[in-house]
Amino acid sequence: MNNKRLLTLILALLVIAISWWRVMTVQVSFTVKQMVSDGVPLLYIVSENAKNVPGVLIAHGYAGSKQLMLGYAYTLADAGYAVMLWDFDSHAANIKLLGKNSLQQNLHVAYEALVKQPEVDRWRLATLGHSMGSGAVMSAAINNVNRYTATVAISPTSASVTPKAPHNLQLQAGSWEGKFIANAKRLLESAGGENKNLFQGKGRELVIIPNAEHITILFRNQSHQAARNWLDATFGIQRQSNYVDYRMIWYVLHFLAWLVVLGAIAPVLTTSFLPNKVEQLKSWAGLLIAPLIASSTLLIGNRLGDIDNLGGVLVGTAVSIWFGAAGLTWLVIMSRMQRPTVRGLGIGIVLFIVLWIGFGAMAQVVWLQWWLTGIRLQLFPILALISFPWFLASGIAQQNLLFGKRILWWVGQSAALMGGFILVLYLLPNLGFIYLLLPLFPILVAIFSFTSSLLNEYWSYAIGNALFFGWMLAATFPLAS
Repeated sequence: MNNKRLLTLILALLVIAISWWRVMTVQVSFTVKQMVSDGVPLLYIVSENAKNVPGVLIAHGYAGSKQLMLGYAYTLADAGYAVMLWDFDSHAANIKLLGKNSLQQNLHVAYEALVKQPEVDRWRLATLGHSMGSGAVMSAAINNVNRYTATVAISPTSASVTPKAPHNLQLQAGSWEGKFIANAKRLLESAGGENKNLFQGKGRELVIIPNAEHITILFRNQSHQAARNWLDATFGIQRQSNYVDYRMIWYVLHFLAWLVVLGAIAPVLTTSFLPNKVEQLKSWAGLLIAPLIASSTLLIGNRLGDIDNLGGVLVGTAVSIWFGAAGLTWLVIMSRMQRPTVRGLGIGIVLFIVLWIGFGAMAQVVWLQWWLTGIRLQLFPILALISFPWFLASGIAQQNLLFGKRILWWVGQSAALMGGFILVLYLLPNLGFIYLLLPLFPILVAIFSFTSSLLNEYWSYAIGNALFFGWMLAATFPLAS
C-alpha cells in the first residue's frame, strides 16, 4: 500500500471513530432500557433525573423498527417526555407473526410497560406513529379516548376519526407524499377541520414537511420539532431543549468512510482490453429485456400462489425473485462468463464483511434492526442466492469499463429497476409497498457500482453484493406466516 492510500485509510478510520463517538454520546444524558414483554421487544428512553413526566408511545410503520423512530424519541426525551418504542409482530426483532389484532395488542403491551415506569405520569399520555403505526396509534386513541391526551400521525393511513376523537390530533405528511397528503386532508376534515384550541382535546392540525417523502420525513428536524411543539402545547410544557437529531448525518459519513476504506484496501484488477461493441450491445439488450421477463415471472407466480406472502418474508421474497429472474435473463442474453477463482471468492467475502459493518453496525443503533434473529438468519442465504444472478450479470456488464461508462450503467440500471418495479406495481397492486422503495434503488445501485469499479472482478462483486442485498431483505421486511 503506497503512502497516499495509507493516508486515505487513516483519515477514513478517523472519520469512522468520530462518527461512532458522536452517535453514542447522544445516549449519555438519557436513561435507556431495553426490555421484552409478552414477546414484544421494547425500548424505553427518558432524561436522567426525570420525575412525573408525560409518557409517549411511539410506533413505527410497515417494514420499520423501533430504531427507525429514534429521532422523535430523543427529541421528545430531551424536551421532558418519557418515551416507549417497540417492534410490531413480524417486524425487526419481534419474531411473532402478524395476527388479526397484533397492532393493538402490541401497542397495549407497550402502554402497560410505559405506565409502570417510575418517571411516568400515567394520567398524561400521548401517542405518535408513522404510516402503519399512525393507524395503530389513532385507533388506540379513539378506542381509549380518555387515556391519551394527544396523538401525532405521520404519513397517516386510515382511522375512524371524529371531531371528538382522538384528542388533539396532529397530522403530518411530506410535501413529496401526494397520496398521504390527500389522506391527511380527508382525516382532518373528518376530525372537524383545523383547530388550534387544544382545550378539551379539540385541537386539530395538518403540518406539511417540505422536501420530504415517506422515509426521509422520519429524519427531518421539522417533523421532530412539530411533534414536540404540539405535545408541549397540549401538556403545557415549557422546558428548554435545543436537541437536533444529527445521528443520520454521522451515519452517512460513517458509511462513506467505510467505502473509502474499501477503496484503499481493495485490489483493483485491471486488464488490457475493453468490451467490444457486440458485447456492449448484448449487455444493454439484456438490461432492457430483463425487467419485462422478471415482472412477468412475478405475475405468473402470483397466479400460482400469494406472491407477496411467499417464502417467509412479506414482499421481500418477491423482490428477490424479481432480481433473480431478471439476472438469469440478462446472463442468457450476454452469454459470457468465466469460472470463479478462489481469490475472487475470498475477495467477495471480504466485500460483504466491509459492507455489512459499514452499512449495518451503526444502523443498528441509528435507524435499522440489523442483527438477524432466528428465522431471519435462516432466510438470509436463500434470499441472497435467489438475487445472485442479477449481481453476476451486472458485474459482467460493467467489467473493465471507464468512469464515464460506469456512470451511464448506473443510470441504466437505476432506470431498469425503477421501471421494472413500476410495471410490477401495475400488474400486481398487492405489492404496493414497493412503491415507497423506488427512491432507494438509485442509491443502492450507486453503492453497488462503486464496489464494481474498485474490484473490477464480477464474481467478487456478485458474491459480496448479493450477500449484502440478501441480508438487507432479511433484516427489513416483515416475516410472513
